[in-house]
Amino acid sequence: MIQSMTGYGKAERKLEGKRLVVEIKSLNSKQMDMSVRLSPAFRGQELQVRSLLGKQLERGKVDVAIYTEELTDQAAGGSFAPLNRAAYAFHMQELRELCPELTDCERALAVLRMPDVTRADEPQAVTDEQWQVVEQAIAEAVEHFIAFRVQEGAALEAMFTDKLDAISSLLAEVEPFEKGRVENIRKHLLSGLEKLADETRKQVDGNRLEQELIFYLEKLDITEEKVRLRNHIKYFRETMAGRESGEPKAESREAGVGKKLGFIAQEMGREINTLGSKSNQSEMQIIVVKMKDLLEQIKEQVLNVL
Repeated sequence: MIQSMTGYGKAERKLEGKRLVVEIKSLNSKQMDMSVRLSPAFRGQELQVRSLLGKQLERGKVDVAIYTEELTDQAAGGSFAPLNRAAYAFHMQELRELCPELTDCERALAVLRMPDVTRADEPQAVTDEQWQVVEQAIAEAVEHFIAFRVQEGAALEAMFTDKLDAISSLLAEVEPFEKGRVENIRKHLLSGLEKLADETRKQVDGNRLEQELIFYLEKLDITEEKVRLRNHIKYFRETMAGRESGEPKAESREAGVGKKLGFIAQEMGREINTLGSKSNQSEMQIIVVKMKDLLEQIKEQVLNVL
């Protein structure tokens, strides 16, 4: 089962009268590109967060946010940051002396706008018990995040399967044209040589003609390309399923499967391009163009596979 690099996971916990929130989001990227935003109280644990998540998320452009919110509902155990009463009293006295024309109400409004009066206390070091709660929230967010990736991966796998089936069907449509084109090539060459013989009044060597004709037809033969393309399609399916040819289905997802699928898609493109270069019939070329279009759609989405 493949996974998408696109993911989202969120978890919440109650921590010291506040709501702890852990959010993880990701988009596709060739390497691990992690951005971590932490509340001041957790900044000392940034390396631990990066180490913990880096092992589980593998790669992608990942945004991690861990922060706390005040609970405004007192029944839920919420709390508010208290005023700095000493600072409030000091500034009120200053304003009474500097601005005697103001009322106490006007002075109070001015004082409450001063940052040191309403400033929250400096964050304390996170205790082991508090960090344990944070780790639990991170684990839950990762669980939701991976579930999201698996869900998106299933949609990608269904899309890939449909496109591969369509390419296989188009490849089968090539065969009727392939059988008839050999005879058409032979007739066209013979007609040209007969015309040349009439103009030059020289008889063409029949044996030499057959040798050259066989050599020419071998260069246009697409049997090997068809066999290799079918093998690549088969290998793509096996890689999506998490198993190699002849091996039982794996229980866990193989690392780097997205990159491998990208390499297989490139090889499929080589064979389809060769089919196009050897196609000398408009009907076959139309089929090749359709296969290229389907393969491009696969390549675009393979970039999202983990």
